[in-house]
Amino acid sequence: MALLHWPVLNKDRQVVSTAITCFDLHDIARTALTYGARGYFVVNPLPSQRKLAERITRYWQDGPSADWNPTRRDAFEIVRVTETLEETVEAVEQQTGRRPRLIVTTARQWKSAVSYSRLRQEIETSGTPWLILFGTGWGLADEVKDKADRVLEPIVGPSSYNHLPVRAAVAIILDRLFAPKPVEKETPDSN
Repeated sequence: MALLHWPVLNKDRQVVSTAITCFDLHDIARTALTYGARGYFVVNPLPSQRKLAERITRYWQDGPSADWNPTRRDAFEIVRVTETLEETVEAVEQQTGRRPRLIVTTARQWKSAVSYSRLRQEIETSGTPWLILFGTGWGLADEVKDKADRVLEPIVGPSSYNHLPVRAAVAIILDRLFAPKPVEKETPDSN
């Protein structure tokens, strides 16, 4: 999976770069590893932002901090910092030997969006690597959606408000796509 900080939109629908946050590094890495992601890419074109992310990642991977909190170290083992989506796709291809199919997430309705159940089935049966793209700011730019093999339907709550933090959206989406299917228990006959 990848968290893109560019090209993303601001509230005026202009393409911008956004800043990396420590929470996104920590929380998303832990969530990604919990659901079996082989890699969590943090994509940002700004050298200063990549340097910050790499410094935080190293802090939790090496030295006393890694020994103090080994579960955090484990989560940071899957974090990779890249400059562009193209570089990220190439890294996944090198890791898996196959070019990944791209899944774009969005909070907006999209005419050809795929349901969670259908995408889950495709992922389980395809044998192909998939790269799930999450956006920061006000979402991924349309140019990213245009590259996608699938656009995932948005998360919809019971209210008209729809602006989840990306960390929450990642957790919900990964759970819907990768949580073990519940085993139905037989209930004893009430007779």
